[in-house]
Amino acid sequence: MTLPEYKKSLLQSAPPAAIDVLLKALWFDAKGNWDMAHEIAQGVTSNDGSWIHAYLHRKEGDNGNAAYWYHKANRPVTNAPLEAEWEEIVTELLTHSA
Repeated sequence: MTLPEYKKSLLQSAPPAAIDVLLKALWFDAKGNWDMAHEIAQGVTSNDGSWIHAYLHRKEGDNGNAAYWYHKANRPVTNAPLEAEWEEIVTELLTHSA
């Protein structure tokens, strides 16, 4: 799946069945369901799961908690626009899935 295809899936009422669980978390985030996205992300203990967890806490404005999760993800804390970070994460996850 490409980034444009993934973004097009946001028009649907449910995430594509074949995508990775972390891509589902970001799908729910993009649909405005932060709680579902957070629930999924906190259940995945990988670096990618921690990265999404960091992004979500930054999005909610909890920068201290976000910094903790960026550290757990072995990622630098970022001040990039949230939309840019969301696309960066999705693109990286889609690359892993290919």
